[in-house]
Amino acid sequence: MDMGVKAKKCLDALEKEFPSARPALDFTTPLELLMATMLSAQATDKSVNKVTPRLFTRFKSVKDFAKAELKDIESVVSSINFYRNKAKNIKACSEKIIAEFGGKVPATLEGLVSLPGVGRKTANIVLGNAFSKDAFAVDTHVKRVSQRLGLSTHDDPDKVEADLCSVIPKKRWTKATQLFMLHGRQTCAAKKPHCALCRISRYCGYFKTVCST
Repeated sequence: MDMGVKAKKCLDALEKEFPSARPALDFTTPLELLMATMLSAQATDKSVNKVTPRLFTRFKSVKDFAKAELKDIESVVSSINFYRNKAKNIKACSEKIIAEFGGKVPATLEGLVSLPGVGRKTANIVLGNAFSKDAFAVDTHVKRVSQRLGLSTHDDPDKVEADLCSVIPKKRWTKATQLFMLHGRQTCAAKKPHCALCRISRYCGYFKTVCST
């Protein structure tokens, strides 16, 4: 089956399964989503959502983050994995936003990835969900689902992103990210995927070679 056709069929099925798909991280502004996504690296979205209400209440603006003592940011996010390094990046990121972007979160990939602690995945999540731009973010769930469906054979997230962008229409990139993430969390788990419940198993090479044997 043509990869573009397969991708479309999979996305159409997942949209029916998850009609209200949305970002798992809670936010109201681009800055909040940027900080939340930075915290979510190697941490669960659930744990981040427990921390961010207090974080965004205490530090309401990029200036508040930039002027804060590092220990004060650390104290709020201390329950998150690697919180010291993440707090350091949050402060440095805020300082650079003020110094080079007029105090506003940049709305371009180039601008976002220039910030401390921000890679392509974080940048694309912010672009797609805070700025409503077409962007494909590849996390562990998106990569796993893509590989099992045969939409990418690569392990490098940047190459997976390129493969997906080549077979999925640009207007669907952001929604496809959300759908693949949800599918990866709820059905296509890493160790024990729920293949019997999967709506797109007919298109899945992993199902045909592993789960159906």
